[in-house]
Amino acid sequence: MFQEITRKGIVGDRMKNLILIAAPGAGKGTLSKDLLEKYDYVHISTGDLLREQVAKGGELGKKIHEMQVSGGLVTSDIVYAALENKLNDPACDNGYILDGFPRNVEQALEYDKILSKSGKELGLVIVLDIPKEMLIERITGRFMCKDCGAIYNVYNKEMAPKNEGICDKCGGELYQRKDDNLESFENRYQTYLDSTTPLIDFYKEKGALHVVDGSKGHLYTLEQVEKLINN
Repeated sequence: MFQEITRKGIVGDRMKNLILIAAPGAGKGTLSKDLLEKYDYVHISTGDLLREQVAKGGELGKKIHEMQVSGGLVTSDIVYAALENKLNDPACDNGYILDGFPRNVEQALEYDKILSKSGKELGLVIVLDIPKEMLIERITGRFMCKDCGAIYNVYNKEMAPKNEGICDKCGGELYQRKDDNLESFENRYQTYLDSTTPLIDFYKEKGALHVVDGSKGHLYTLEQVEKLINN
């Protein structure tokens, strides 16, 4: 059981480590940001891991740098080593959020080995469940301001700009990312299904999987995730 939670973290026991699994447009980034601010989790993504190791230098950092400079892909073994180093950082002792890892069962099995070596617990694996039709609207209806970065959605009355193509906040021009279209979404969504369906089954069998309804808005999603964290 967890003890009293403050605005910045927890008093006493450690936070539960989190793995967030979500399709494109499900709001994983927004959820992660709120959890990081409220509970002082450490955010871990593959890209950040590699950049951090390069900045530190050392043998592992040099290997990663050499691969990047040569244009080659960083091998899975290097990623696993970087992750293991990160989990041994005392900053991760109070809980962390894994973003974009593991992506498949093979990585999940390797992650189990890393957890065993590092003495860390798996924690919670949370899937944000949202109907495909809603995801399509979130992606294809999304527009951003070129000046202030404000985000709008033309399919959502609460998020739609008052004037078409103009930012409510600064009057800047709104634009849509090149990959925020139906064809791009379909490709990304199918890739998500192909890789994560076996992964979801894997964690379900381990008894670590929790499905949260992400279709009722961000605040509801955050509330449900916090209940899991604090249970």
